[in-house]
Amino acid sequence: MLKKYSFLTLLLALVLVIAACSSDNTNGEDKDEGGEGSGKSGTVDLLMGTGSQGGTYFPLGAEMANVWNKNIESVNVTSTESGASVENLAKISNGEFDLGMTVNLPAYDALNGEGDFKGKKVDNFAFIGHIYPEVLQIITRESTGVETIADLKGKRIAIGPPGSGTQAATKAVLAAYGINDGDYEAYQEGFGDAKSKLQDGTIDASFGLLGLPDAGIDELQASVGDVKFLEVTGDELKTVEETSGYSGYTIKAGSYEWLKEDANVVSAFAVLVANTDTVDDELAYQLAKVMIEKASENTHAQAAHMTKENALSGLGDLPIHPGAEKYYKEVGILD
Repeated sequence: MLKKYSFLTLLLALVLVIAACSSDNTNGEDKDEGGEGSGKSGTVDLLMGTGSQGGTYFPLGAEMANVWNKNIESVNVTSTESGASVENLAKISNGEFDLGMTVNLPAYDALNGEGDFKGKKVDNFAFIGHIYPEVLQIITRESTGVETIADLKGKRIAIGPPGSGTQAATKAVLAAYGINDGDYEAYQEGFGDAKSKLQDGTIDASFGLLGLPDAGIDELQASVGDVKFLEVTGDELKTVEETSGYSGYTIKAGSYEWLKEDANVVSAFAVLVANTDTVDDELAYQLAKVMIEKASENTHAQAAHMTKENALSGLGDLPIHPGAEKYYKEVGILD
Protein backbone atom coordinates (compact mmCIF):
# COMPACT_ATOMS: atom_id res chain seq x y z
CA MET A 1 0.00 0.00 0.00
CA LEU A 2 2.87 2.35 0.91
CA LYS A 3 4.48 1.70 -2.43
CA LYS A 4 1.17 2.44 -4.17
CA TYR A 5 0.81 5.85 -2.45
CA SER A 6 4.46 6.68 -3.10
CA PHE A 7 3.95 5.95 -6.79
CA LEU A 8 0.79 8.09 -6.94
CA THR A 9 2.55 10.95 -5.14
CA LEU A 10 5.46 10.79 -7.60
CA LEU A 11 3.08 10.70 -10.57
CA LEU A 12 1.14 13.73 -9.27
CA ALA A 13 4.36 15.69 -8.77
CA LEU A 14 5.46 14.86 -12.32
CA VAL A 15 2.14 16.05 -13.75
CA LEU A 16 2.43 19.35 -11.84
CA VAL A 17 5.97 19.94 -13.14
CA ILE A 18 4.91 19.28 -16.75
CA ALA A 19 1.92 21.62 -16.37
CA ALA A 20 4.11 24.38 -14.97
CA CYS A 21 6.61 24.04 -17.81
CA SER A 22 3.81 24.10 -20.36
CA SER A 23 2.40 27.29 -18.78
CA ASP A 24 5.82 28.99 -18.90
CA ASN A 25 6.30 28.06 -22.56
CA THR A 26 2.86 29.36 -23.51
CA ASN A 27 3.53 32.69 -21.81
CA GLY A 28 6.85 32.96 -23.60
CA GLU A 29 5.26 32.29 -26.97
CA ASP A 30 2.51 34.87 -26.47
CA LYS A 31 4.89 37.66 -25.49
CA ASP A 32 5.51 40.08 -28.33
CA GLU A 33 9.12 41.17 -28.14
CA GLY A 34 8.90 43.37 -31.22
CA GLY A 35 6.46 46.06 -32.38
CA GLU A 36 3.22 46.99 -30.70
CA GLY A 37 0.19 44.86 -31.25
CA SER A 38 1.64 42.68 -33.98
CA GLY A 39 0.82 39.43 -32.20
CA LYS A 40 3.87 37.98 -33.91
CA SER A 41 6.99 37.42 -31.87
CA GLY A 42 9.81 39.81 -32.78
CA THR A 43 7.80 41.68 -35.42
CA VAL A 44 8.07 45.46 -35.66
CA ASP A 45 5.04 47.36 -36.97
CA LEU A 46 5.83 50.40 -39.12
CA LEU A 47 3.39 52.99 -40.47
CA MET A 48 4.37 54.71 -43.73
CA GLY A 49 2.83 57.93 -45.02
CA THR A 50 2.27 57.96 -48.79
CA GLY A 51 0.02 60.47 -50.61
CA SER A 52 -3.49 61.00 -51.89
CA GLN A 53 -5.43 58.42 -53.87
CA GLY A 54 -5.05 59.10 -57.57
CA GLY A 55 -1.43 60.19 -57.22
CA THR A 56 1.71 58.06 -57.54
CA TYR A 57 2.67 57.74 -53.88
CA PHE A 58 -0.45 55.94 -52.71
CA PRO A 59 -0.36 52.85 -54.99
CA LEU A 60 3.44 52.76 -55.16
CA GLY A 61 3.72 52.93 -51.38
CA ALA A 62 1.31 50.02 -51.01
CA GLU A 63 3.47 47.95 -53.36
CA MET A 64 6.64 48.89 -51.48
CA ALA A 65 5.05 47.76 -48.21
CA ASN A 66 4.04 44.45 -49.79
CA VAL A 67 7.59 43.77 -50.97
CA TRP A 68 9.11 44.56 -47.58
CA ASN A 69 6.58 42.42 -45.75
CA LYS A 70 7.26 39.53 -48.08
CA ASN A 71 11.04 39.70 -47.77
CA ILE A 72 11.77 40.93 -44.23
CA GLU A 73 10.62 38.45 -41.64
CA SER A 74 10.73 40.86 -38.71
CA VAL A 75 8.67 43.72 -40.15
CA ASN A 76 5.06 44.58 -40.89
CA VAL A 77 4.79 47.82 -42.89
CA THR A 78 1.37 49.43 -43.34
CA SER A 79 1.06 52.20 -45.92
CA THR A 80 -1.54 54.91 -45.37
CA GLU A 81 -3.04 57.75 -47.35
CA SER A 82 -1.81 61.23 -46.44
CA GLY A 83 -1.25 64.74 -47.76
CA ALA A 84 2.18 63.55 -48.98
CA SER A 85 5.58 65.19 -48.47
CA VAL A 86 5.09 67.94 -45.90
CA GLU A 87 2.50 66.02 -43.90
CA ASN A 88 4.64 62.87 -43.92
CA LEU A 89 7.65 64.76 -42.57
CA ALA A 90 5.53 66.52 -39.94
CA LYS A 91 4.07 63.23 -38.77
CA ILE A 92 7.51 61.66 -38.58
CA SER A 93 8.50 64.64 -36.43
CA ASN A 94 5.66 64.06 -33.95
CA GLY A 95 6.07 60.28 -33.95
CA GLU A 96 2.91 59.33 -35.86
CA PHE A 97 4.77 57.90 -38.88
CA ASP A 98 7.80 55.63 -38.98
CA LEU A 99 8.42 56.00 -42.71
CA GLY A 100 7.45 58.63 -45.24
CA MET A 101 7.59 59.26 -48.97
CA THR A 102 8.59 62.82 -49.81
CA VAL A 103 9.95 65.05 -52.51
CA ASN A 104 13.58 65.72 -51.62
CA LEU A 105 13.14 69.52 -51.56
CA PRO A 106 10.56 69.69 -48.71
CA ALA A 107 12.87 67.30 -46.85
CA TYR A 108 15.68 69.87 -47.17
CA ASP A 109 13.27 72.51 -45.83
CA ALA A 110 12.34 70.26 -42.89
CA LEU A 111 16.01 69.71 -42.06
CA ASN A 112 16.81 73.43 -42.18
CA GLY A 113 13.58 74.83 -40.72
CA GLU A 114 12.64 76.67 -43.90
CA GLY A 115 9.61 76.92 -46.19
CA ASP A 116 6.65 75.04 -44.73
CA PHE A 117 8.88 74.17 -41.77
CA LYS A 118 9.99 77.71 -40.93
CA GLY A 119 10.78 77.81 -37.23
CA LYS A 120 10.12 74.10 -36.74
CA LYS A 121 13.08 72.00 -37.83
CA VAL A 122 12.64 68.25 -38.11
CA ASP A 123 15.74 66.45 -36.86
CA ASN A 124 14.53 62.89 -36.30
CA PHE A 125 14.52 61.64 -39.89
CA ALA A 126 17.09 60.19 -42.27
CA PHE A 127 17.35 59.16 -45.91
CA ILE A 128 16.75 55.51 -46.80
CA GLY A 129 16.78 55.65 -50.59
CA HIS A 130 15.64 57.18 -53.88
CA ILE A 131 12.26 56.11 -55.23
CA TYR A 132 11.70 57.81 -58.61
CA PRO A 133 12.05 61.15 -60.41
CA GLU A 134 9.07 63.42 -59.72
CA VAL A 135 7.93 65.45 -62.70
CA LEU A 136 5.62 68.44 -62.25
CA GLN A 137 3.02 67.72 -64.91
CA ILE A 138 0.84 70.76 -65.60
CA ILE A 139 -2.15 69.92 -67.71
CA THR A 140 -5.20 71.62 -69.10
CA ARG A 141 -7.64 70.95 -71.94
CA GLU A 142 -7.83 72.57 -75.36
CA SER A 143 -11.44 73.49 -74.58
CA THR A 144 -10.38 75.84 -71.73
CA GLY A 145 -8.59 78.26 -74.02
CA VAL A 146 -5.56 78.27 -71.70
CA GLU A 147 -2.35 78.42 -73.75
CA THR A 148 0.35 79.21 -71.18
CA ILE A 149 0.85 79.28 -67.43
CA ALA A 150 0.49 83.06 -67.57
CA ASP A 151 -3.11 82.50 -68.69
CA LEU A 152 -3.96 80.82 -65.37
CA LYS A 153 -4.50 84.12 -63.57
CA GLY A 154 -8.14 84.19 -62.52
CA LYS A 155 -8.63 80.52 -63.42
CA ARG A 156 -9.66 77.49 -61.37
CA ILE A 157 -6.56 75.45 -60.57
CA ALA A 158 -5.94 72.18 -58.72
CA ILE A 159 -2.75 72.93 -56.80
CA GLY A 160 -2.35 69.68 -54.83
CA PRO A 161 -3.38 68.72 -51.28
CA PRO A 162 -2.33 70.84 -48.29
CA GLY A 163 1.11 69.76 -47.09
CA SER A 164 2.09 68.17 -50.40
CA GLY A 165 5.19 68.64 -52.52
CA THR A 166 2.83 69.31 -55.43
CA GLN A 167 1.36 72.36 -53.74
CA ALA A 168 4.80 73.77 -52.88
CA ALA A 169 6.01 73.26 -56.45
CA THR A 170 2.80 74.70 -57.90
CA LYS A 171 3.10 77.89 -55.89
CA ALA A 172 6.76 78.29 -56.84
CA VAL A 173 5.92 78.01 -60.54
CA LEU A 174 2.89 80.30 -60.38
CA ALA A 175 4.88 82.91 -58.42
CA ALA A 176 7.55 82.89 -61.13
CA TYR A 177 4.80 83.94 -63.55
CA GLY A 178 3.59 86.67 -61.18
CA ILE A 179 0.55 84.67 -60.05
CA ASN A 180 0.15 84.58 -56.28
CA ASP A 181 -2.40 83.37 -53.72
CA GLY A 182 -5.70 85.11 -54.38
CA ASP A 183 -4.99 85.54 -58.10
CA TYR A 184 -6.75 82.26 -58.89
CA GLU A 185 -9.35 79.91 -57.44
CA ALA A 186 -7.43 77.17 -55.67
CA TYR A 187 -8.63 73.58 -55.46
CA GLN A 188 -6.51 71.69 -52.93
CA GLU A 189 -7.03 68.32 -54.58
CA GLY A 190 -5.05 65.15 -55.04
CA PHE A 191 -4.65 64.26 -58.70
CA GLY A 192 -7.42 61.63 -58.63
CA ASP A 193 -10.03 64.25 -57.74
CA ALA A 194 -8.39 66.88 -59.93
CA LYS A 195 -8.57 64.59 -62.93
CA SER A 196 -12.32 64.17 -62.47
CA LYS A 197 -12.85 67.92 -62.11
CA LEU A 198 -10.79 68.63 -65.21
CA GLN A 199 -12.81 66.04 -67.08
CA ASP A 200 -16.18 67.58 -66.16
CA GLY A 201 -15.02 71.18 -66.56
CA THR A 202 -15.09 72.17 -62.89
CA ILE A 203 -11.45 73.31 -63.08
CA ASP A 204 -9.25 74.72 -65.84
CA ALA A 205 -5.86 73.20 -65.02
CA SER A 206 -4.13 70.77 -62.70
CA PHE A 207 -0.60 70.57 -61.29
CA GLY A 208 0.74 67.21 -60.15
CA LEU A 209 4.15 65.90 -59.08
CA LEU A 210 3.77 62.50 -60.65
CA GLY A 211 5.71 59.61 -62.10
CA LEU A 212 6.23 59.60 -65.86
CA PRO A 213 4.13 58.42 -67.56
CA ASP A 214 1.15 58.72 -65.24
CA ALA A 215 -1.78 56.37 -65.78
CA GLY A 216 -4.29 58.98 -64.60
CA ILE A 217 -3.25 61.43 -67.31
CA ASP A 218 -3.56 58.69 -69.90
CA GLU A 219 -7.04 57.87 -68.59
CA LEU A 220 -8.07 61.52 -68.80
CA GLN A 221 -6.83 61.78 -72.39
CA ALA A 222 -8.69 58.61 -73.30
CA SER A 223 -11.89 60.16 -71.92
CA VAL A 224 -11.67 63.70 -73.30
CA GLY A 225 -9.14 63.57 -76.13
CA ASP A 226 -7.84 67.15 -75.71
CA VAL A 227 -5.33 67.08 -72.84
CA LYS A 228 -2.30 69.31 -73.28
CA PHE A 229 0.75 70.22 -71.21
CA LEU A 230 1.65 73.72 -70.09
CA GLU A 231 5.38 74.46 -70.11
CA VAL A 232 7.83 76.18 -67.74
CA THR A 233 10.48 77.94 -69.82
CA GLY A 234 12.71 81.00 -70.17
CA ASP A 235 13.24 83.45 -67.33
CA GLU A 236 10.41 81.87 -65.36
CA LEU A 237 12.23 78.53 -65.39
CA LYS A 238 15.41 80.22 -64.15
CA THR A 239 13.43 81.86 -61.35
CA VAL A 240 11.93 78.52 -60.29
CA GLU A 241 15.35 76.86 -60.30
CA GLU A 242 16.91 79.68 -58.27
CA THR A 243 14.14 80.05 -55.70
CA SER A 244 12.90 76.51 -55.18
CA GLY A 245 15.61 74.04 -56.12
CA TYR A 246 13.50 72.33 -58.80
CA SER A 247 15.36 71.64 -62.03
CA GLY A 248 14.30 71.90 -65.64
CA TYR A 249 13.07 68.64 -67.13
CA THR A 250 11.89 67.70 -70.60
CA ILE A 251 8.94 65.37 -71.03
CA LYS A 252 9.90 63.79 -74.32
CA ALA A 253 7.45 63.35 -77.15
CA GLY A 254 6.21 59.78 -76.98
CA SER A 255 6.39 59.63 -73.17
CA TYR A 256 2.64 59.35 -73.66
CA GLU A 257 1.56 57.75 -76.94
CA TRP A 258 -0.53 60.82 -77.75
CA LEU A 259 2.18 63.38 -76.88
CA LYS A 260 3.61 64.58 -80.19
CA GLU A 261 5.98 67.33 -78.97
CA ASP A 262 8.39 67.74 -76.05
CA ALA A 263 7.07 69.59 -73.00
CA ASN A 264 9.50 71.51 -70.75
CA VAL A 265 8.63 71.43 -67.06
CA VAL A 266 10.46 70.99 -63.72
CA SER A 267 11.30 67.99 -61.58
CA ALA A 268 12.77 66.76 -58.32
CA PHE A 269 13.15 63.34 -56.66
CA ALA A 270 10.82 61.22 -54.57
CA VAL A 271 12.75 59.69 -51.67
CA LEU A 272 12.04 57.47 -48.69
CA VAL A 273 12.90 58.75 -45.22
CA ALA A 274 12.66 57.04 -41.86
CA ASN A 275 11.96 58.13 -38.30
CA THR A 276 15.30 57.68 -36.53
CA ASP A 277 13.53 57.33 -33.19
CA THR A 278 11.67 54.19 -34.29
CA VAL A 279 13.69 52.61 -37.13
CA ASP A 280 16.96 51.11 -35.91
CA ASP A 281 20.09 50.48 -37.96
CA GLU A 282 19.41 46.82 -38.74
CA LEU A 283 15.87 47.55 -39.90
CA ALA A 284 17.02 50.51 -42.03
CA TYR A 285 19.64 48.22 -43.60
CA GLN A 286 16.97 45.67 -44.54
CA LEU A 287 14.56 48.32 -45.84
CA ALA A 288 17.22 49.78 -48.16
CA LYS A 289 18.47 46.38 -49.29
CA VAL A 290 15.04 44.96 -50.14
CA MET A 291 13.89 48.21 -51.72
CA ILE A 292 16.75 48.01 -54.24
CA GLU A 293 17.37 44.29 -54.66
CA LYS A 294 13.71 43.21 -54.77
CA ALA A 295 12.38 46.11 -56.86
CA SER A 296 11.49 43.64 -59.61
CA GLU A 297 8.79 42.23 -57.27
CA ASN A 298 7.13 45.65 -57.13
CA THR A 299 4.44 45.77 -59.83
CA HIS A 300 4.20 49.57 -60.01
CA ALA A 301 5.85 51.07 -63.11
CA GLN A 302 7.86 53.62 -61.08
CA ALA A 303 9.63 50.81 -59.22
CA ALA A 304 11.88 50.53 -62.28
CA HIS A 305 13.74 53.58 -60.94
CA MET A 306 14.70 51.86 -57.68
CA THR A 307 18.16 50.78 -58.81
CA LYS A 308 21.66 50.85 -57.38
CA GLU A 309 22.55 53.48 -59.97
CA ASN A 310 19.78 55.80 -58.78
CA ALA A 311 19.85 54.86 -55.10
CA LEU A 312 21.35 58.14 -53.83
CA SER A 313 19.51 60.54 -56.17
CA GLY A 314 17.94 63.28 -54.09
CA LEU A 315 20.20 62.65 -51.07
CA GLY A 316 21.96 66.01 -51.32
CA ASP A 317 22.64 67.29 -47.82
CA LEU A 318 20.09 65.06 -46.12
CA PRO A 319 21.37 62.83 -43.30
CA ILE A 320 21.57 59.22 -44.40
CA HIS A 321 20.39 56.54 -41.97
CA PRO A 322 23.43 54.60 -40.65
CA GLY A 323 21.72 51.30 -41.54
CA ALA A 324 21.10 52.38 -45.14
CA GLU A 325 24.61 53.79 -45.30
CA LYS A 326 26.03 50.41 -44.27
CA TYR A 327 24.14 48.70 -47.11
CA TYR A 328 25.22 51.24 -49.73
CA LYS A 329 28.86 50.87 -48.65
CA GLU A 330 28.61 47.08 -48.87
CA VAL A 331 27.42 47.24 -52.48
CA GLY A 332 29.97 49.88 -53.48
CA ILE A 333 27.63 52.85 -53.92
CA LEU A 334 29.26 54.79 -51.06
CA ASP A 335 32.94 54.85 -50.16
